[in-house]
Amino acid sequence: MKQSDTPGFIKVNRGGILTQNMHPTQILVIGFLALILLGSVLLMLPISSSTGQYTAFEDALFTATSAVCVTGLVVVDTATHWSLFGKFVILCCIQIGGLGFMSLVSMIFVILGKRITLKNRLIMQEALNFNTTAGVVRFTKMVVKGTLMVEGIGALFLSFVFIPEYGFVKGIWYSIFHAISAFCNAGFDIIGNSSLVPYVGNGLINMVIMSLIIIGGLGFSVWVDLYRVIKHKLEAPKHYTWKQAISKLMLHTKLVGVITFALLALGFIVLFILEYKNPGTLGGLSLKEKIYAAMFQSVSPRTAGFYTISLADMTDTSKLFTIMLMFIGGSPAGTAGGIKTVTFGVLALCAFCTIKGNDQTVVFKRKIPFHLITRALTIVMIAIAVVIVAVGGLSLTEDFTFMEILFETVSAFATVGTTLGITPFLSIAGKFLIIVVMFIGRLGPITMAVALMVRQRNKEITNGNIQYPEEKVMVG
Repeated sequence: MKQSDTPGFIKVNRGGILTQNMHPTQILVIGFLALILLGSVLLMLPISSSTGQYTAFEDALFTATSAVCVTGLVVVDTATHWSLFGKFVILCCIQIGGLGFMSLVSMIFVILGKRITLKNRLIMQEALNFNTTAGVVRFTKMVVKGTLMVEGIGALFLSFVFIPEYGFVKGIWYSIFHAISAFCNAGFDIIGNSSLVPYVGNGLINMVIMSLIIIGGLGFSVWVDLYRVIKHKLEAPKHYTWKQAISKLMLHTKLVGVITFALLALGFIVLFILEYKNPGTLGGLSLKEKIYAAMFQSVSPRTAGFYTISLADMTDTSKLFTIMLMFIGGSPAGTAGGIKTVTFGVLALCAFCTIKGNDQTVVFKRKIPFHLITRALTIVMIAIAVVIVAVGGLSLTEDFTFMEILFETVSAFATVGTTLGITPFLSIAGKFLIIVVMFIGRLGPITMAVALMVRQRNKEITNGNIQYPEEKVMVG
């Protein structure tokens, strides 16, 4: 039997026996499960706790899942419960979970076999938002180098605050830990149980942490596109202006930039107004501290998990608005979670164009393909379903208010890590439910996107141009 040109990684050997390697999404899930289990085992060991005692399995599993999924929810205080070894294990999990996520997706397609079919390259091209099918390995190398460089610069700036406060060695350790945690949008901190509240008025800490969160949440493909355009502009400064250079950015990059800026600005304005006189949050701060705190709380729901004000003391309106920001999350192909900015933007643009009476969704003089709109809608609907089921389950197992449960669930699904203070008090059933939600929230959108692309490619191959009769139904 000859080896047929089958889609994906299905191969037929010469002996006539059909062998099918696992799909990359399956390997991705198994790999992350293995990493979580390894982290859990290491965190259970006495060497990982500050008291030298074993940590309960459910607490170790919860922490490892939160770290690998770069969430930041914790059932034990990171600063006091874990030893230096335990904190190092958590940091490694954060780095692998953040840096290795999209890099791992691309590397899986490369490592699985010596020959990479054109169909697989097309899937990789769409998943990584490439213009061509070439350069996947080079892209991964750029991501690794760029990540280490950005984290290193962030740690350097943070050291100007932490070294004078904690001493040289401890200050360097604190700087590295929080730089990696911020860039990977993890939200873990080793300062204490109040996150970054002690630094609410520190301009350097606020600006560095916010910058790392935003850069990590933009997405690696946006990095590459910006680098490409800036490099071409600097190499040929007389050929075109910066305005012309910006126009050469991919539509994806433009959408990420516009939506990210709009959400950050809207978040700052809304939270600044709603919490301005709230004595539990911004009310007792100076004007400068209020500005910093409102800015930080607008950035943090992009799936970072740090906070500089008491989230439990916010008004219900602010909590609901924060839930919305968390659900949207960051941008595709980065370290952030949520349904992603572009997913939200595509559906918003589709609704806007429909209201205007347009049959096509157009932005920046470019038409968005219909299959991307349906994919975005699918992701949102499944995300809503996961949140509803999880909220229902927690409502049965936990004795908290609906707002606290909803906030915790969305924070877990969007891998944000902020909480209204209920995480340490979850029951064992509640902890395992949140663990599942964190895992789905981190792996779900990626595996779903790849699976949808594979199904679409297979459908195009098998069905060709088959069209079915159209019939209207009543909606609205």
